[in-house]
Amino acid sequence: VQLQASGGGWVQAGSSLRLSCTISDVRLETYAVAWYRQPPGMSRELVAFIGEGGSTDYTDSVKGRFTISRDNAESTLSLQMDYLTPEDTAVYYCNIGMTSDAGAYVSFNYWGQGTQVTVSS
Repeated sequence: VQLQASGGGWVQAGSSLRLSCTISDVRLETYAVAWYRQPPGMSRELVAFIGEGGSTDYTDSVKGRFTISRDNAESTLSLQMDYLTPEDTAVYYCNIGMTSDAGAYVSFNYWGQGTQVTVSS
């Protein structure tokens, strides 16, 4: 399994970015997919995921600003990020996993190289 994230960059607060992830060598429709991020000096955190059936969930700090989407035919995952703030500065990673019976995201240990997002005030 290979994951290739792209679309990061340096932007000013209030701007938008769209991240993309290409996932190879899997039948993507059988997996849940997610975006994580790792701010400088901090642990990696789950930002958003989209389940096998298309349900979505977001961490509270990005609700209403970020939108996750998937294209199973193209094996791609996207993250539209609007109204960016300096607190969104991080390396963003895409990931595949599954949705538990309780509806939580369970990640598998497949990670790409990540894409850097830097938001200045």
